[in-house]
Amino acid sequence: MNPTAGTLKPTRARHWVVFFAVTLAVIGYIHRVGISQAAPLMRRDLGLSPVEMGMAFSAFGVAYALFEIPGGWLGDWLGPRRVLMHFVLWWSFFTAATGWTWSLASLVVARFLFGACQAGCFPNLTKAFTTWLPQHERVRAQGLMWMSARWGGAFTPMLVVWVLRHVNWRRSFEVFGAIGLVWAFFFYRWFRDNPRDHPRVNRAELALLAGAERAASGHGNVPWGTLIRSRTVWMLWAQYFCVSYPWYFYITWLPTYLQEYRGLTPEHAARLAVFPLFFGGLGCMFGGFIAPYVTRRLGSVARARRAIAYTGAIGACLFLLLHAAIRDPFWAMLAMGMASFSNDILMPGSWGACMDVGGKYAGTLSGSMNMMGNFGGSMAPVVLGYVLQKTGSWILNFYIMAGVYLLAALSWKFIDPVTPIKGASVNE
Repeated sequence: MNPTAGTLKPTRARHWVVFFAVTLAVIGYIHRVGISQAAPLMRRDLGLSPVEMGMAFSAFGVAYALFEIPGGWLGDWLGPRRVLMHFVLWWSFFTAATGWTWSLASLVVARFLFGACQAGCFPNLTKAFTTWLPQHERVRAQGLMWMSARWGGAFTPMLVVWVLRHVNWRRSFEVFGAIGLVWAFFFYRWFRDNPRDHPRVNRAELALLAGAERAASGHGNVPWGTLIRSRTVWMLWAQYFCVSYPWYFYITWLPTYLQEYRGLTPEHAARLAVFPLFFGGLGCMFGGFIAPYVTRRLGSVARARRAIAYTGAIGACLFLLLHAAIRDPFWAMLAMGMASFSNDILMPGSWGACMDVGGKYAGTLSGSMNMMGNFGGSMAPVVLGYVLQKTGSWILNFYIMAGVYLLAALSWKFIDPVTPIKGASVNE
């Protein structure tokens, strides 16, 4: 007998793609966030001022932004398998190299090259989701991936504090860099750019992934003119710029703020610094899982994504203002955690919009959106350091961040988050 797809039970190889995405998201955020907890020690040993430390933080963000589109484009052209493997190997090396720096210039170079290599991470994972997951599973997969990323970052401060009890800050970056090498080895052995090429995918699972071969690699001729003329693309860029600006505070200046303004010990600060990224992870998961229910209630995917985005951006603004008014560190950080939760409930919808609008160019479009977000994020540490140095006020920075959240909410009014741009559909 020759069973057809209709009589076979689908295999679940596609779930391993989600597993690899989740684990890489955790590793990537450990590598990214570790410097925030080590920053006070680095400032002392390298003799850096607040503005100079802000420059080192921003070097990552600038490179991450600049190389988002090339990283996503490479995934569209060559496929995520080779691209991700090489990127992870190199960013792991430059994570270790952060511990070998001896001056501001060397630190900026190491963090810039680290950011350049990590830039292709999420666009290529989004490309893999577009190829390996049916449409109804994609937003939830994005929610799970971003929850894992946030939680990886959330517990990194405590992990770094523990590691620093055994080794100095220089050796700690070497320890974390080694983790990425292990992931790259197993991912390259298992993953295939097209699920049709994977031995563990049967015909029933392929039937769930109809059109996968048209969304796989080989789409390097991106319609840049169409992208640039699209209002939706511009507004996706704008909203991500705005939500990334305040969020970068959580992975750069937060431990310093808790120690210098709130007067906490490094250990106490590390425990409270968990809140924003931990709650952000919950927000990512909540945003991904609530989307189908809101869609059924409102009768439209587009309306549902806008409603979730409005709620998230406005909620983040209000909770951040509430945080600034609370004196007790625990309750203040709980409010900041809720600001991060609100920020992140719109994350799955933003990346889901890139998959639907970008289609077979999802890697490039998501890379361009993340590029704009990281331009906003790279501005934040320097602006915050400048405001802090000139005024001595942390609170003024929170007012600025709250205002930026309102601009994110406004941007969603002009976004069509479901209609593919011309030429992007896998059926065209």
